[in-house]
Amino acid sequence: MSLRFYGYAKCDTCRKALKYLSERGLEPEIVPIRERPPGVGELRLMLEAVGGDVRRLFNTSGQDYRALNMSERLPGLSVDEVLNLLAANGNLIRRPFVLVPSGGVVGFKPAEWSEFFGA
Repeated sequence: MSLRFYGYAKCDTCRKALKYLSERGLEPEIVPIRERPPGVGELRLMLEAVGGDVRRLFNTSGQDYRALNMSERLPGLSVDEVLNLLAANGNLIRRPFVLVPSGGVVGFKPAEWSEFFGA
C-alpha cells in the first residue's frame, strides 16, 4: 500500500479530495468504501492516526449512523466492536479515508491534508 484512498464516487468531498491529490501529483489506489470498506487492521492504523478517538472514524451525518442509533450506542462499545462494525459497513466510515504505510487522514480539510502530505 503506497497511497490508498477509500471514497464514494457520488461524494462531493471525496471528489474535492481526489482533485487535491491530483494537483499535487499524487495518484492513489482508489477503493470504493461502500463495497470494500477498510479492514480492521487499516481501521486500527487510522484510529492511531486520529489519536484513538473512535468517533472521528464515523460518518456521523450519515443515514446508517442515525438508523443504528450510533450516537447512543458508541460509548458502550469496545474498540474491537467498533472496528468490526466499521469493517462490516463502509457507509458508517467518515470519508474520504486515506492511508499510507505510516498512518492516515480521514475527512477532507485542506489545511490538515497539507500538513499530512507536506504539500
